[in-house]
Amino acid sequence: MSYIVGVDIGGTFTDFVAYDRSAGTIRAWKTLSTPENPSAAVLNGLSSLGSLASVDYLKLGTTAATNALLESKGAQVAYVTTKGFRDVPFIQRGGRRSHYDLGWRKPKPLCLRQNSVEIDERITSDGSVIKELDLDSARLTLENLLSQGTIEAVAVNLLFSYANPAHEFALRTLLSDLAPDLPVSISYDVLPKWKEYERASTTIADAFIKPLITRQMTSMERRLKDEGFTGRFVVIRSNGGEMTADAASKLPVHLALSGPTGGVIASRVMAKLLDIENVVTLDMGGTSTDVATVIGGRERFTTEFQIEYGKPIQIPMIDIRTIGAGGGSIAWMDKAGMLHVGPQSAGANPGPACYGFGGTEATVTDANVVLGRISPSNFLGGGMRLDAEAAAQVVSNVADRIGLSLEDTALSIVRIANNNMVGALRAALIEEGLDPREFTLAAFGGAGPVHIADLMREANIPTGIVPNFPGQFSAYGFTLTDGRVDRHRSVPMLSRTFDTERANAVLRQLSDDCSDDLAGQGYGAGITVSNALEMRYFGQNHELDVEIGTQTFGPDTIDGLWEAFHRIHESRYGYRIPGEMIEVVNFKSTAIAQTDKPDIPRLPEADGPPEPVGTRWVTFDSRLETRIFNRSSLRAGHHIIGPAIIEESASVTPLPPGQTARVDAYGNLIISFSQS
Repeated sequence: MSYIVGVDIGGTFTDFVAYDRSAGTIRAWKTLSTPENPSAAVLNGLSSLGSLASVDYLKLGTTAATNALLESKGAQVAYVTTKGFRDVPFIQRGGRRSHYDLGWRKPKPLCLRQNSVEIDERITSDGSVIKELDLDSARLTLENLLSQGTIEAVAVNLLFSYANPAHEFALRTLLSDLAPDLPVSISYDVLPKWKEYERASTTIADAFIKPLITRQMTSMERRLKDEGFTGRFVVIRSNGGEMTADAASKLPVHLALSGPTGGVIASRVMAKLLDIENVVTLDMGGTSTDVATVIGGRERFTTEFQIEYGKPIQIPMIDIRTIGAGGGSIAWMDKAGMLHVGPQSAGANPGPACYGFGGTEATVTDANVVLGRISPSNFLGGGMRLDAEAAAQVVSNVADRIGLSLEDTALSIVRIANNNMVGALRAALIEEGLDPREFTLAAFGGAGPVHIADLMREANIPTGIVPNFPGQFSAYGFTLTDGRVDRHRSVPMLSRTFDTERANAVLRQLSDDCSDDLAGQGYGAGITVSNALEMRYFGQNHELDVEIGTQTFGPDTIDGLWEAFHRIHESRYGYRIPGEMIEVVNFKSTAIAQTDKPDIPRLPEADGPPEPVGTRWVTFDSRLETRIFNRSSLRAGHHIIGPAIIEESASVTPLPPGQTARVDAYGNLIISFSQS
């Protein structure tokens, strides 16, 4: 046997999907996460395959970088910058989270001001040097800084280094002489783009988590090797591509949104397979819900991500919006007696009360158990029996406080959680000018299918899909990833004075850097490179992406470039300004190396109607006796009319009256509204 394995380390569970190359079969399972030692859960789950020598491609999505940044648990970072700019990370931007919240305070940077030093040098915005770097003075400054003995990583961010990185390179060499084992992040490697504060924040974040990620990657590789693993081990980037563990250790900030990308990648592949134009994804796990869109067969990307309000990380990543709504979200009362759900979560430990691990507060999962939507005897395919009495008790505690019945309280908890997720769906669709009626909702994660029917109705989305392996769908998506590198660089130019020679040199360098990066990680032939520019009308504050189908600019391509921007601007904002000067801000290159992927098996055709395995009382809007179906027994063409419950090992899909489920050729559940 030879396996491609995807692993998704989540807050509550660690998910696994293994594709057996020889048999052409796919297997999915999960185990409880071990937040204090994530590799323990990974190795525990992989043990079910027997010898790890049978795994020749292991793809890991990790929350290690995300958690370290969110919890501010990282290295003691020294910040090195140009003389006069030491306070940039501490001044930050002038925006406020709330205009009327007088108690709000700016978030603290991931470094201390006492560990920030200035270097006497200066480069201008066009890359010319007006103040040479004084290496002797810099050596004394850095020696004094490092003599404290508390510095664990260094972030170097010099003014206009994106235009000329020579001084940053020199400081990196100097630091390697002074402290050879000290991790160093320079802004030209991390984010060679304009906007000084965003560049500083991102470079500091990279240095902040570099020692942690390096230790974890080294430990993971060593432990895998000790268990007999000899295959290829890669980690998933925030852009949905993969990178080697060594590459992740060098630029760990690219793991900031590693985990949630797998479900988006899998949804894109599924949409192409089923010829679906637009998909909005909803990944609901134990602690959070992630929402993204796939439009015209392509996921959307962004560089606008914040650890918390005011602390940006501007790396290329799939545009995923996250809210604190999951199966473990806790129901609580505010001072006015109003019921809320989340963002606090019971997590993996102690988890919901029904897990039997000591949880004492009502969660969304407990409410679904009370409503009969989740069977206590079928959780994780029967591998973990839930405590229905404990769920009823904690929900009853809430019911006593708000004066409702047990079932009405459970319904209220679920509806509030649904409302939170509808808000996230509207933010990803309506606020972006997109019509929900033109989208299909793909719901996955352990809890996503439990809520898909309600969310379709409340968000006005006509069709939904519960894919195969919904509880491990992100891990499945990891088995479908390619090697990918994105490189961006700020090189401002105006349409009236566009420097063709310089533009070609920048594109050539970015393209070569991307290809060389992938080749250095062991990816061979078949690397493709695409380019784009971020552009705007001169004086605007936001840019639009314009893809360019050329590797070089010439007289015959320049006019088409400006026309392409006018066209995209008109499509986005409803108008164009002919003759207006256009500014090119950033050059972007993307290199992709295709990898071996699983074949997607087809399901046998049904030879009769689906057979329920039993019935039980389930509360939708009212309490109904409901047929129960086992998803593993369903075949292509089966049609189920609600009310019904479709159970599987890692999730469950409640189907209320007025909605139907059809099984497609690949085993996906296609949810729609009844015509009658």
